[in-house]
Amino acid sequence: MAVSRGRRRQFDTEQVLDTITHAFWRSGYDGTSLADLTSLTGVNPPSLYAAFGDKRALFFEVVAFYQKTYGAFTVHALGDEPTASLAVTRMLREAAVVYTDPSHPKGCLIISAANGWTPQSSEISDAMRELRTAGRDAIEAKIKADVEAGLLPAGTDAHGLAAFFAAVVQGMSGQARDGATREELERIAEVALKVWPVPMAA
Repeated sequence: MAVSRGRRRQFDTEQVLDTITHAFWRSGYDGTSLADLTSLTGVNPPSLYAAFGDKRALFFEVVAFYQKTYGAFTVHALGDEPTASLAVTRMLREAAVVYTDPSHPKGCLIISAANGWTPQSSEISDAMRELRTAGRDAIEAKIKADVEAGLLPAGTDAHGLAAFFAAVVQGMSGQARDGATREELERIAEVALKVWPVPMAA
């Protein structure tokens, strides 16, 4: 039965949002229909619209939810660790765990949901690209801070290094989607970390 605006919703909003997140994560924006979402959640279209808005608005709700939950490890690594080296090391190692966790779809939603866009969903594609660019820029800012602090050589290519590790993370997501194990992704992470610049002597 549809839920009117003046009545209390008869479903757990966060639980429904988590289920919808898994759907978009698994099949992408264009590959997920409203019929799929109502079938998975048991919530009819009017109630979904009343709670979250249209499909576009719902997807952006999903992205925000993902960033606060499953994808939060990247922000935590960059924010919690005192150096870029520790932050990137933690980020790659945790990506190997999160991207292969059997309790949810493999890989990263923000990376994998970018596949198969149609011209009608170009706005969504652009928004996901901006988020990935913001992630790369956050890594670059962390590296630049270490260069300025004298922890990395003055000639360190912060932009190139950040782009490299952003590419590694995206590659790990793709590998996970293709069936790579946690151990395989951990090996990728360890090999990638060998390119890190030698820290300045104390």
